[in-house]
Amino acid sequence: MTARPSPYRFLLINPFSLAPGSSFQMRPTDGPKEEQLYNHADVAPVLEGVDWDLHPGARATHGNWPVETRQEFLSVGANRLPLVREACAGGRYNAIVLLGGGDPAYMEAREIGRQYRIPITSCAHAQMHVAGLLGDKFSIIDVSETHNMQMAHLVVQYRMTGRCASIRNVNFPLPKPHLPDERPIQAERDRALAGKPSVMLSAAVTEAVAAIEDDGADVIMLGCSAAYWMQPLLQKRLNTIGWDVPVLEGYRCAIAVAKTLVDLGVDASGLAFPGERPAKWRRKKVF
Repeated sequence: MTARPSPYRFLLINPFSLAPGSSFQMRPTDGPKEEQLYNHADVAPVLEGVDWDLHPGARATHGNWPVETRQEFLSVGANRLPLVREACAGGRYNAIVLLGGGDPAYMEAREIGRQYRIPITSCAHAQMHVAGLLGDKFSIIDVSETHNMQMAHLVVQYRMTGRCASIRNVNFPLPKPHLPDERPIQAERDRALAGKPSVMLSAAVTEAVAAIEDDGADVIMLGCSAAYWMQPLLQKRLNTIGWDVPVLEGYRCAIAVAKTLVDLGVDASGLAFPGERPAKWRRKKVF
């Protein structure tokens, strides 16, 4: 009996790829797609039944290190847009999921997707909207001062200032060749997954509790995708000390939202993302 085709044909696109041999790689770059998808074991349940491909991301032109500053986000976002257009025009996919916690060029990618009636989702945007289904206020646990400012920009851009209680910083910056990497995130991840003490995870627990007690958050989300590995561990730690609060991460939220949009048969509003010559146009935009 022939297997029934999946209703979900998704392309997952990483925010960027680094040159081979870079000492700043934070995820595998070869092998099966499951091995290359960051935290695949955590993401696998939401990918069940999805026909998916993974693109490694456009080669980074800002430098051979991870993205953290506004100018780096702008660079990798511009590099990713041709991949979005090519995937939309190809006809194989009915949704595109943009990976990466800082959502580089997400709104511009949606403009492209709207032209082809293909939904585009991303990690921070999806988390914030899922958080709105779960509670009144969310707080973002994030990795560094510079990355915090990208998340703050997204909160404003997505009109979530009334829903975001706070952005809290655990101060584990991403590696750069010209700066010391005294607190490597990968080492913290390896220690935590091995059941050993992790300073980063402990800091996330401290900041999450402060977000709940001091800022009024009733949902916690993670900012940088390099911190997504903490989701199940942070969820367990908070539950253990008595906090019945959901902890979100971006990959699962973005994939789940893409599935919902496909199920509903919608992509984006033609008023929010109008074509170049819309049949109807508005004389006035209000805020």
